[in-house]
Parts: sequence; C-alpha cells; structure tokens
Amino acid sequence: MYEPSQLRTFLAVAQTLSFTQAARRLGLRQSTVSQHVRRLEEATGRPLFVRDTHGVELTEDGEAMLGFARTILEAHERAAAFFTGTRLRGRLRFGASEDFVTTRLPEILEAFRREHPEVDLELTVELSGTLQSRLEAGRLDLILAKRRGGEEGDGGGELVWQDVLVWIGSPRLRLDPDRPVPLIVFPPPGITRARALEALQAQGRPWRIACTSSSLSANVAAARAGLGVMAHTRGLLPPGLVELPARAGLPELGAVDFVLRKGRRRGATQDAADALATAILAGGDRLHRPR
Repeated sequence: MYEPSQLRTFLAVAQTLSFTQAARRLGLRQSTVSQHVRRLEEATGRPLFVRDTHGVELTEDGEAMLGFARTILEAHERAAAFFTGTRLRGRLRFGASEDFVTTRLPEILEAFRREHPEVDLELTVELSGTLQSRLEAGRLDLILAKRRGGEEGDGGGELVWQDVLVWIGSPRLRLDPDRPVPLIVFPPPGITRARALEALQAQGRPWRIACTSSSLSANVAAARAGLGVMAHTRGLLPPGLVELPARAGLPELGAVDFVLRKGRRRGATQDAADALATAILAGGDRLHRPR
C-alpha cells in the first residue's frame, strides 16, 4: 500500500519542511517530490502537509505517518539485508554535537547497533567546529553537527533539518538596557558563540562574558542560575529556560543547519557510515523532539 520511495520522500519533506530541500537531499526533481507526496496522500486518503506561501507544515495525520513511515522503512531495510546476506563490519568513528544528548539520538544509535552488531561504533561528543576539524583531519568518519544556515558549498554536508538561533535565559532574568549583555558561551570555535558576538557587534550593543564552558550542561546550568543569556537552537530549547521576548532588544541571530558530513575513508567504514547516515536521516524528526 505504501511505497518505500514515497515514504522516504515524505520523511525528507517532514524533516526539512521544504520540498526544495527534500529534493536536494534525495537527488530528485522537485516535481518528483511533489508527485511522491501526492501519491502517498492519495494512498492514505488524508492530507499529510499544509502548504502555503509561508512554508510547509505537517497535519495531524502527517505527524501520525512519521512513526508508521519509519517502522515500514526499517522493516524493509532489515528484510533487504537479510535476503542479500550483507553484514556490515568494521570500525565507525561518529561525532555528534552535545545538542543531541537530550534528543532521541541515543535511540537511533541503539537501533543501529542492534541491526549491525559487528560494527564497532565509537562516539565523540564535541563542539561542531571541533568535529569539523577532526573530520577533515581524518580522525572521524561521520559527524552530525551545526553549520551557519545556508552555507552549503563544497563538503558542506547533507541537511538533516534547519532551525533558527534565539536568545534564551531564565524566566526570571531581566536585562538592564544600560549595562553590557551578560553572555554564556562556548569557547572558540563555537558556532553559536561566533554568531552571538557578531550580531551584538553589528547592533553596537556592549556585552561581557559571564560564563564560558565547552559543556552544554554547564552553560545551561549557568543560564538557569540567571548568570546571563545564551544563543541556542529554538527547536532544542533546554528545560527550565525560555526564549527571550523581542522587548529585550537583542538582535536576531539567523538560521542554523544541522548536517551530516562523511569522511574520506572507503570500504567497510564507508558502508557503515552510509548506513548510519541513512538511519539518522530516516529518524531526523526525532532529533529536535525531546525524549
């Protein structure tokens, strides 16, 4: 009843909320993406997306289809692997930004290890800039990390989803407009740090560093204590913190992309990296939903 190719297209649109981005990810024409979605909607007899000039959103039935699509595709891939007799082996060094610790990425990794028990999966959690450097140096095989929104270019990675950066802090925090903005930041080369400083400088707003840590948990704790504000992805808002209202007068921070990038190794390592990348893309919507 439901074609795997149509389900993959549905998941790509659901995760990127863009027919254009989904077409780019899948290597399809945008008209083909629209056709796949239309045929899937005909098969279900329900609209799965609401589309207008402002963007794309999932309907309630579309939200329900997310789980069904993942289950069907996972079963399809298990059956294909069983009957072709292919078993992945080798060592896979995977790096992820700490942003994903509180999402359902661990569930995706657990399922991958269960499906591919002969792959030695090594996980590194670091700042996105550090992960990029290690990948380029050949010390990682696959990374899931942030990049500035819209920076595609060579080696820019495969888009999992796009979000916006916002200012967050304690619900009780009140900024004094006559004093420098107290910032909670990652050390260089943190992407959110760089974007926050650039935006404040462009606005001409004075600032001071109230807390610096390479640990997201430490920065969140500092923000909960009311030490300052931090730039963070809206879709991954930590519990106990809120987005600052526009009346705080802080500048907009722009978009951020979450992307997968693969290293240069080939053979068994590349096959394992491809399989994990496929699993992450299939479950991409779970990466910006809390556990």
